[in-house]
Amino acid sequence: MAISFAQCFLAVDDHDKALAFYRDALGLEVRNDVEFEGMRWVAVGAPSQPDVEIVLEPPGAGPGASPADRRAMAELLAKGLLHGVNFWTDDCDADFERVRARGGEVLQEPVDQPYGVRDCAFRDPSGNMVRFVQPRGR
Repeated sequence: MAISFAQCFLAVDDHDKALAFYRDALGLEVRNDVEFEGMRWVAVGAPSQPDVEIVLEPPGAGPGASPADRRAMAELLAKGLLHGVNFWTDDCDADFERVRARGGEVLQEPVDQPYGVRDCAFRDPSGNMVRFVQPRGR
């Protein structure tokens, strides 16, 4: 039996703002855009990884989520306390400058970490942390 990674889900409160960040600032491609029962899911991914996607979904989109659960998820998202995503990169500094130039909210400028990587971090328009990680020596 062989398994491989396919998708992860990231809550966003405004898909159009999220697309401006993930597609326009980060350079990911849109692979699917689906509306169902008043909600929207948008799958994005790196052109270099055609089999891996990030699905941008509404907070608390699960079928078992109550209205109170959805409100709680939206509040946690607004505080930046939900998910995050890390991307490998060959040039942390160049990616940092490109995303910052396109208006990305900087959380951490590029820095060499004691555990062998150089990384930086941004917050997406919904509050999720997005980190670029470059292994040293790459």
